[in-house]
Amino acid sequence: MQLKSVAVLGSTGSIGTQTLDVARRQNITVDVITARSNIALLEDQIRAFSPRICAVEDERSALALQVKVADTNTIVLGGRNAVIEAAAMTKASTVLNATMGIAGLEPTLAAIGEGKNIALANKETLVCAGDLVMSEAKARGVKVIPVDSEHSAIDQCLRSGNQSELERILITCSGGPFFGMKRDQLAGMTKADALAHPTWSMGAKITVDSASLMNKGLEVIEAVHLFGISPDKIDVVVHRESIIHSMVQFCDGAVIAQMGLPDMRTCIGYAVCYPEREHNDSKRLDLTALGTLSFMKPDTDTFILLPAAISAIKRGGTVPAAMNGANERAVELFLQNKISFTDIFDVVSEVAESCDHHAADSLEVIMETDAAARAAVDNYFAKH
Repeated sequence: MQLKSVAVLGSTGSIGTQTLDVARRQNITVDVITARSNIALLEDQIRAFSPRICAVEDERSALALQVKVADTNTIVLGGRNAVIEAAAMTKASTVLNATMGIAGLEPTLAAIGEGKNIALANKETLVCAGDLVMSEAKARGVKVIPVDSEHSAIDQCLRSGNQSELERILITCSGGPFFGMKRDQLAGMTKADALAHPTWSMGAKITVDSASLMNKGLEVIEAVHLFGISPDKIDVVVHRESIIHSMVQFCDGAVIAQMGLPDMRTCIGYAVCYPEREHNDSKRLDLTALGTLSFMKPDTDTFILLPAAISAIKRGGTVPAAMNGANERAVELFLQNKISFTDIFDVVSEVAESCDHHAADSLEVIMETDAAARAAVDNYFAKH
C-alpha cells in the first residue's frame, strides 16, 4: 500500500479513537487531530502518534494542553476556528471527519477547498448542506467517502455495477433498543434506556438518534446526496442482527449485500485506505454460527421521525437543516434529563413541519436555519 496520511477531526470520540486504532494497525501517519476539550486523551494521542497539529475548540483547554505537551513538536491551536484551520492546513491526503453535529460542516468545506478527500463520519454535513458540499467536492475533484456502516456498505455494493444500473437502495436498521415498543411505552424511557444499544457501541447523541430512528432518517437524506438517488428509491429495512449493513438492487433485479460483524474499524479502514483494501485482524463472520437473519418493516406510526426526515428531504432546501438543528437541540435537552424521550418526537416534527423553506445555497443560510431551529425548540418548551 502506498504510504497514507490522515487528519482525524474528533479524535477523542468513538469513531475518532477507532480511526487512530486503524492508523496504528495500518501504519498510517496521523498529521492532525482535533477535539473539543478532552485534553487528557489528546495528550495521550499526541504522545502516541506525534501529529503535526492538534486543534482544541475550547480555548482554555488548548492553553492547558500547550503546557502539557510543550516537550513535543506538536503545534496546539485553540478556539472555535482552530478545527476549521487545522482541516485546511493538514498535509494529509484524507481528512476523516468524526466531529458531532453541524459543527462538522465548516471543517469539511475547508478541507474540500484545499483538495483533500473526505472520509465522512459526520452525517450532518450532508443532511444540512448536501448540495453545497457535493458540488464543491465535484468542482475540486475530491472524493467524499462514507464511513457510516450503511453508506460504506452501499458504496462497496455499488462497485458491483454502474450508477446508471442502480434501481433501489436498501438501508438496514438495527431497530435500536426500543424495537417493538409503542408510543405509550416510549414515554417512560430514560437516558440509560436510550443509550443501551443492542449491537453498536457509539457516542451518546447518535445512540439516542438510533433509539428514535432519527438516525435512519438522517441516513436516508445522506444517501440521497452521496449516491444521487431519489428518496422514493430508498427503503429502510429493520435487521436486528446488524450483519447485513445495507444492500443495493440493480435494474436486473440482482440484490448485492455487504455483510460483516458490527465493527466500525472495517468501515474506517475502507475509507482511509480507499481505493485499496488492506488486511485487518478483526473477527471474521461465521454465518453458520448465526443460523438465521431477520428482516422487518420499521414502525413508522410510532417512530415518526423516520418518515418526517424523508418528507424533509423531499421538500428540500433548508428543511433538512432545520430538522437536524431541532433534533440536535432536543437530544441535548434529553441527555440533560430536561425533557422526555417522546418530547423529541413532538418538537422535532413540529419544527420541521413549520419551518420556512429557503434554498440551501450558502453556508450563511444553512447556519442561520440551524440557529433558528434550535431557538424554536427552546421556545416550544418554554410554552409547554
